[in-house]
Amino acid sequence: MVYFLPILGLTLIFGYLNSLNGAASIVATLVSSRAMSPRRAILLAALCMSAGPFLMGAAVAGTVGADMVAAQAQTSTVLAAALVGAIAWVLLTVRLKIPSSTTQAFVGSLIGAVLIGFGEDAVLLPGVIKTLAALFLSPILGIIGGYWLVKVCYRLSSHAGPRVNVWFKRGQVGMTAMLALAYGANDGQKIMGILVFGLVATKLVQGFQIPAWVVAFSAGTMMLGTILGSWSLIHTLGDKFYRVRPVHGFGAQVASGTILLSASILGGPVSSSQVIASAIVGAGSAERVQQVRWHTVTRILSGWLLTLPISALAGAGVYLLFSKVG
Repeated sequence: MVYFLPILGLTLIFGYLNSLNGAASIVATLVSSRAMSPRRAILLAALCMSAGPFLMGAAVAGTVGADMVAAQAQTSTVLAAALVGAIAWVLLTVRLKIPSSTTQAFVGSLIGAVLIGFGEDAVLLPGVIKTLAALFLSPILGIIGGYWLVKVCYRLSSHAGPRVNVWFKRGQVGMTAMLALAYGANDGQKIMGILVFGLVATKLVQGFQIPAWVVAFSAGTMMLGTILGSWSLIHTLGDKFYRVRPVHGFGAQVASGTILLSASILGGPVSSSQVIASAIVGAGSAERVQQVRWHTVTRILSGWLLTLPISALAGAGVYLLFSKVG
């Protein structure tokens, strides 16, 4: 048990950072379009995100906890190195106020630690390919979904007056609840998968099984990070892309929520913050491409592209350090 405690602590930090970014992504358009006050929006997101880990099964947890790494490489040193490398990169991007992907950071750091410690044969390509495909395809789907949903909303409300914004704002509240639930289902399962990885590595359980306390721990971690939130990232996602109106928020939330729920069912550990940010960009470009502040998008995109290689190097470096110390 003593070997599992550091992993539990690192997982708490990782899960907190994950849900902290998530809170900003989920409520950004809701707050920026003035559909709800920041305090109420954060509370709504916290309640729904904490319910997510109890729903949607454990397909994503299985992908994270068992499908990417061969049995001989599922060690506590590999997992600890992956968590430390991911946490270091996420903290740096938070300091620089760049929305980044905690999922990408963990996957990259895990692969780096496994490669340096056990070689390429210990990396299970089917699971890694499935994960990378989900990570890179989901933002594209977010842009497309956000764009077309806003186009459809404009078409359906073309003869409506300004009062239609009231209905879009009400719809945003419901969609925010759905989006937070979907976020908690996908990202909560990642925390569950990491903890089960640690339980197997430290011989506390045999085979991939999820104890009830792991689900509760995941839900509590998601709520903690969401309540504390990240106001600077809310500002980045909600204001710096373009002036977000209720129709943009509604379209972006429907698109990203649908993608996250689908990924949770299929077992794809997507980057929820990437999906939401991409849907916001797609929703804005549906009205006028020029209104999107593309320099902000480019800056965020560069952070995403750097995450996998840098976190892989971080995971490999931390693994070497731990091996020498240990």
